[in-house]
Amino acid sequence: MKRSYSTTSLATGLLLAAFPALAQDGVATATANIAAYSGLPEFVAPGEAFDARACMADSSIFTIPASSAIPFITTIANHKNALAETLGFEHMVWENQGNPTQWIQGIEHAVNNGFDLVSLLAGADPRFFQPQVMAAQAAGVKVVTSHLTGLEQDAPAGVDGATAIDYRKAGELMADWTISRTGGAVNALVVVSNEALSTDSIVAGLTEAFDTRCPDCVYEIVNVPIVDWATRIQPTVAGALQANADLNYVIPIYDSMSTFVTPAIAIAGRGDDVKVATFNGTPFVLDMIRDGSVEMNIGENLDWIAHAMLDAEMRLLCGQDAIRDSKVPLRVFSADNIGDVGEPADPAMGYGDAYVQGYRDLWMIAE
Repeated sequence: MKRSYSTTSLATGLLLAAFPALAQDGVATATANIAAYSGLPEFVAPGEAFDARACMADSSIFTIPASSAIPFITTIANHKNALAETLGFEHMVWENQGNPTQWIQGIEHAVNNGFDLVSLLAGADPRFFQPQVMAAQAAGVKVVTSHLTGLEQDAPAGVDGATAIDYRKAGELMADWTISRTGGAVNALVVVSNEALSTDSIVAGLTEAFDTRCPDCVYEIVNVPIVDWATRIQPTVAGALQANADLNYVIPIYDSMSTFVTPAIAIAGRGDDVKVATFNGTPFVLDMIRDGSVEMNIGENLDWIAHAMLDAEMRLLCGQDAIRDSKVPLRVFSADNIGDVGEPADPAMGYGDAYVQGYRDLWMIAE
C-alpha cells in the first residue's frame, strides 16, 4: 500500500506565504532537536540494584529474534548470549528467517526444554501465536517482548512484560534531519514494514514532525514486509527514483533495509541528490556513512540494548517489577561524529562506556 502526503492546505500555504518565519521556525526546531541528540548520552538506571548472578543461577532464557537474517537483531541476541555466559546462566537464541511458523516452533521448543522465560526480540510478535503464548504460560514459562513497542504503545495482550524503546523519538529525528538539511524542502520516500508494532510508533513520530514543522514537506510511505526486504525494497526504490525526479531522501526506517536501498540509488546515478537517513545503528550501516552511501543513522548502542533487555528479563525472573522503559538512549550519527564508533564500526562504541559499569553495579558484579 502506498500513502502520499503533502500536509499543505490552501489556508496553511497562504499563512506560510504571508509569514515565512513560521516555516523557518520549523527548520530551526528540527535543527535544534538534531543537535540535542548528537552528543554522548548519559546512563540512567532502569531500576534498583539486585544480585543477578545469584538469582539467575537456576534460571534460563530463550530468545526468539524477529529474524536471524537482520544483522541488527542478530548482534543484540549475540551480545545477550555473551552477557548470560558472564553471569553464569543458560541462554539460547532460536535461529529463524522471520516466519511466524518458526517463532511458534521456537516457543514450543522453549517449553519442551524447560526454559523459564521466552524473550520475543525486536519484532517477533505474540499476536501471531497467542495460543502458544498461553500454553507456555500455563506451563510456567514467562513470555515477554523486548524492543518491540514504543514507550507510548500498549504492551501486546497477554505477555508478562514488554520492555520498550523510544521509537517515536527515532521517527521524529529522521524527519527532523531531512527538514534541517533541506531547509524544509523535503521530498522523501519512507520505507516501512507495517507488521512490526514498532513501525506504528516510528511513523507516528515521523508524521508528527513533518506535520508540525514542515507543512510543505512531501513524503510517500511504502510498506515492504520484513520477509520481502531482499526482493522488493530495491525495485520499490528504483521505481520511485524513476517516477519522481524531485526525490531527495529515502528514509528506510530500519537501517538493515539500507542494504537494498543504496544499490538502487547508485544504479540510478542519483547519489549526489538523493540521501539516506535511517535508524538503528547497525555497525555495517554506520560504516556506510563513511563512504557517503548513507548520510545519517540514528543509533542505538546494540550492546546497551542487550544489557537493557536482559536486565528487564532477569528482574522478572527474580521477582522484581517489570521494566517498561529500557532507558536505552538514541544518538544521531553523521559524517561529523562517525569517528566515535571506531573503524570498522563497533556495536559498543560511540555512546560512552558509563552504561557498562552502570549495569555491573546494578547486577552487583564484583570487580
